Amino acid sequence: MGYLEAGGLSYVLPDGRELFAEVSVKASAGQVVALVGANGAGKTTLLRILAGELKPVEGSVSVQGGLAVMPQFVGSVRDDRTVRDLLLAVAPEPIRAAAAELDEVELKLMDTDDEPTQLRYAAALVAWGEVGGYEAEVLWDTVTVAALGVPFDRARFRGVKTLSGGEQKRLVLEVLLRGREQVLLLDEPDNYLDVPGKRWLEQRLSTSDKAIVLVSHDRELLAQAATHVVTVEGHSAWTHSGSFRTWHAAREARWDKIAELHRRWEEKRQQLKELVRMLQQKAEYNDGMASQYQAAQTRLRKFEEAGPPPELPTEEKLTPRLRGGRTGLRAITCAGLELTGLMKPFDTEIFFGDRVAVLGSNGSGKSHFLRLLNEDPSVVHSGLCKLGARVVPGLFAQTHDHPEWLGKTLVELLWTGEDGRTGMDRGRAMSALRRYGLHTSGDQRFETLSGGQQARFQILLLELSGATLLLLDEPTDNLDLTSAEALQEALDQFYGTVVAVTHDRWFAAGFDRFLIFRADGTVSEADAPVWDETRVQRAR
Repeated sequence: MGYLEAGGLSYVLPDGRELFAEVSVKASAGQVVALVGANGAGKTTLLRILAGELKPVEGSVSVQGGLAVMPQFVGSVRDDRTVRDLLLAVAPEPIRAAAAELDEVELKLMDTDDEPTQLRYAAALVAWGEVGGYEAEVLWDTVTVAALGVPFDRARFRGVKTLSGGEQKRLVLEVLLRGREQVLLLDEPDNYLDVPGKRWLEQRLSTSDKAIVLVSHDRELLAQAATHVVTVEGHSAWTHSGSFRTWHAAREARWDKIAELHRRWEEKRQQLKELVRMLQQKAEYNDGMASQYQAAQTRLRKFEEAGPPPELPTEEKLTPRLRGGRTGLRAITCAGLELTGLMKPFDTEIFFGDRVAVLGSNGSGKSHFLRLLNEDPSVVHSGLCKLGARVVPGLFAQTHDHPEWLGKTLVELLWTGEDGRTGMDRGRAMSALRRYGLHTSGDQRFETLSGGQQARFQILLLELSGATLLLLDEPTDNLDLTSAEALQEALDQFYGTVVAVTHDRWFAAGFDRFLIFRADGTVSEADAPVWDETRVQRAR
């Protein structure tokens, strides 16, 4: 049976700042423990410590039943890895090592077919069997059929970048939930999943007998599946042994209690300081009071050394300023538009000020549609897709895929400017970053930020770009609750047009038009959100 226990974990950032201290996490078989907290609070770092990828300054981690990890990058793979490579990446280390040896000797056999190489190949096959490689291939066949609709033999050499983010997620989730490892660490497993996929995940998590620790910002999924909630805040963490539905009330009660403890602690401290001052004055003219004065000093010193109650966390207040501007009445005109190989031709008009949510299953072409509206020449299509007068598109990319930003800090990116966005000096840059809770990360490289911090930075760049048409591809996937609510409020004030692809049931409630990419390959409009569309039926 799976079991994970971590106690007394502390971690210090490379710049010397303490990220968290005295953190404990426990997960037993059949439990789903959710890690929640603000972006940058340390949730992903904590997961990496639990996975053994990072070493804490203090504390220890114990795992029983085998450990498997789904990292945050799953869903955004855009390199040359194949489906087999992705499945191997989340396989146990012995299987990865045996696969690497087998691949290496197979390549060598193509050039050198001598007896030593053949013997090495035979040994590699034996090792592959001994570590469970053949059983893994049987499992991979099951999961590729479940996730992609094709057997492993047909899917193994397929490029992962040809899969949608949701298909990548579903593939890895299938293999982990069906695998032998009894402890799972899942970093934002619901990202990129459509609503049917999220409902499937909720059901699988709720019925699994594995010990599962996950990070998620989807409140509906947390409410349905989480049995315990560990909140990372105030440079520490605390555990709510109950449903996410009761977490908000428990958190407020805890904050009230800690605030009261801080008040009492400060009152006691002031009393002791006043006692020390009084006895000091008396000791100056009465030698008999010297011992009492020293005793009072000792009490005060020990009281202060024991320290105050747990730190009271501060809520970050994000203040996006998405302004927009007046454009032509018809912001977007599509006539006979066909996303080649994805959706059948369709017509639609989107007007200035509209809030349009684009819904449908993964792989249906929704992200391609946004990229086309962003005037991406690589999107293959036919028919008319035209932007109106003075429409300036700004795209929020779901995958945060910006290779041109790698190696650059946030301040550097704001200083240089790009695509019509003027640069700004360090003072103005830090002021803008502060409104998004990113001022302490101004000198961090973009790729070192958490997914939520990267999402906030993209929204800041949209603000600075002067866009009058916001194209948002799953903008709330990586955002914590506070950030998502701030974005919603900013969109309400935005003077322009918004088109958003989303699977966030709460976020979609703020839109007034719904463009549905349906399972039969057609695109139509609905008066209310439609969440039950299945995968588009096409040859795979």
